[in-house]
Amino acid sequence: MTPRALPITPMFMQITFCLYPRFSNHCLANALEPLRAANDLSGKPLYRWTIVSPIGAPVRSSSGIEIAPDMSLEVAEGDTLFVMCSYGHDAFLGPAQTASLRRAAGRHGVVAGLDTGAYVMAAAGLLSGRRATVHWDEFDAFSDHYPDVTAVSERVVRDGNRWTCGGATTAFDLVLDLIEEQHGASLRLEVAGLFMHGEWRGKLPNRPSGEARVDAAVALMRRHVRQPQKLPDIAKAVGLSPRRLEALFAERFQDSPRRVYQDIRLTEAKRLLTQTTLSVGEIAARCGYEDPSAMGRAFKTRFTMSPSEARQARPKH
Repeated sequence: MTPRALPITPMFMQITFCLYPRFSNHCLANALEPLRAANDLSGKPLYRWTIVSPIGAPVRSSSGIEIAPDMSLEVAEGDTLFVMCSYGHDAFLGPAQTASLRRAAGRHGVVAGLDTGAYVMAAAGLLSGRRATVHWDEFDAFSDHYPDVTAVSERVVRDGNRWTCGGATTAFDLVLDLIEEQHGASLRLEVAGLFMHGEWRGKLPNRPSGEARVDAAVALMRRHVRQPQKLPDIAKAVGLSPRRLEALFAERFQDSPRRVYQDIRLTEAKRLLTQTTLSVGEIAARCGYEDPSAMGRAFKTRFTMSPSEARQARPKH
């Protein structure tokens, strides 16, 4: 069966989480919660998911929490299959289990191995001739055991319809990449901001990449919503010239720093409108607007509704 391409659809993506015994709760949460947040922030069911186990039996995590799956891997199908194992992955490399995973791969467009999931994928022949990564504690053993796989020490590796990542925090990165690819950089920023991902700590790592500098600039923007900082000052804080900051944002977000900053402020305004009873004037002030009408115009351009309409549309509890 020819694998399907990753769908980009106005409807929703169906994701299958296959949990193996002793899977990581941290890894599962880091993959699942960003999808839930994307649904909540967009107000649309962009993602739906099913929890499965290899034979449909309840499965216990590495910390002892038991989860009852919706079904077995043998009958699951969807757009993307997340292979989630952690400790004791050697127990899942036998012929029966790898054959089951190969069959499941044929019913999904993309297969993604999280933590030590690459081991099971490689044993099933799903990574032959591909680039892949695995939890870094297992990296050397993995590269030795599967010479037909090009092992690379990166946080996330996407080779066609085969994706892999290392430990729990890299699962969050992988899912953010997925959200951005399907629904744009703005939603990625909203989801990342909700979890304080990439929060500015006042210093950059040694020899930071352009991507790290952009992440730091975005974190500074999120930190300074009420009193917006001047863009040259943000550029200086992350060690860039204003022109270089513009270029990196254009490359990363296909947009300018000014527009990204405005989007962050308007997204915060929308959150306050839908989750608090603050007046529009107070919300405008908290989002860096001296004039509420100026925020209202920008808000309507961004969200195709006025602030009052956004407030009326919030869910009733």
